[in-house]
Amino acid sequence: MTALPIEILAGQRLMVGFDGTDFNADLKFLITELKVGGIILFSRNLGRPEQITQLCRDCQAAAAEQGLPPLFVAIDQEGGQVARLKPPFTQFPGNPAMSGEQEAMEFARVTAAELKQIGVNMDMAPVLDIAPPDIDSIMAGRAFGSDPQWVASMGRIVIEHLQHRGMMAVAKHFPGIGRTVLDSHHTLPDLEIDEKTLQASDLIPFKTAIANQVAGIMLSHIRYKGIDPVWPASLSPAITADLLRGRMGYDGVVMTDDLDMGAIKPSYDICTAIGQILSADVDIALICHKGPDIEAAAGTIRRTLNDDPTIKRMGGRSFKRIIGLKRAFLSGRWTSGYDLI
Repeated sequence: MTALPIEILAGQRLMVGFDGTDFNADLKFLITELKVGGIILFSRNLGRPEQITQLCRDCQAAAAEQGLPPLFVAIDQEGGQVARLKPPFTQFPGNPAMSGEQEAMEFARVTAAELKQIGVNMDMAPVLDIAPPDIDSIMAGRAFGSDPQWVASMGRIVIEHLQHRGMMAVAKHFPGIGRTVLDSHHTLPDLEIDEKTLQASDLIPFKTAIANQVAGIMLSHIRYKGIDPVWPASLSPAITADLLRGRMGYDGVVMTDDLDMGAIKPSYDICTAIGQILSADVDIALICHKGPDIEAAAGTIRRTLNDDPTIKRMGGRSFKRIIGLKRAFLSGRWTSGYDLI
């Protein structure tokens, strides 16, 4: 067997956004040249069901023609405030409105079926953040509630019923952003909180998700100063390598939230952010908007994997996690003559 090309090893670590509703030159470049492992869909990419289906089909065909693994095709379809797909797709009132198990099951059942029909294979859901009732939580309109056990139970049902129907679920936003009142889309919130407090509350739903083999976990862009006073969770070895992987035992796919958000830009340039992601044992960097950062990120990953033996070993483990997840959920399983490290 021959060594896996560094371009594939690096590209699979990226999930990216793009402009347009059709397969275009930008998408061709992202898939065939940068060899990205996934794309994420937003309202700017979405029209009628048949248009979305053709877009997803064309993207997967481009990857297959290059001998690349099938793509993650992701979307934020939580219901309520965050639902990228509009009618004729089913509209749900959102997590705060769910009163019990049957409603969670119905959301997962219908959502999985509708997403699969158009070629989406990953839902950035469920939200496992806990929204305390005594603060103006930024997640009050998206969280299941304030009781950790209730959030854990509802999240478990959504995960089980999405994944039972072949839809990868991504639990978010680790280790929990419900205590914040500032929006990380615009600024970097700080939380004066230690791990002991998180263990007693915010981490409970994530522990349940891990026990139920959630396909992926998304990190928050919050700085938890009692755990890591320097780096936000998405860039922090203390959060991913030590807490999530080490003490909580999660060996699934971990991804950042969007690196274009104001919590990261302009505080951290893309090369610094990617360096931290690689060191933290985070598998996938999410960059949701067209621009030079995507190509710069790919170049930084390639150079770092080439130059740093430790990061290359960690990168091999990340690649195996990514490929393992794709083989478990996606049709057209990828096989190659490469040594997967």
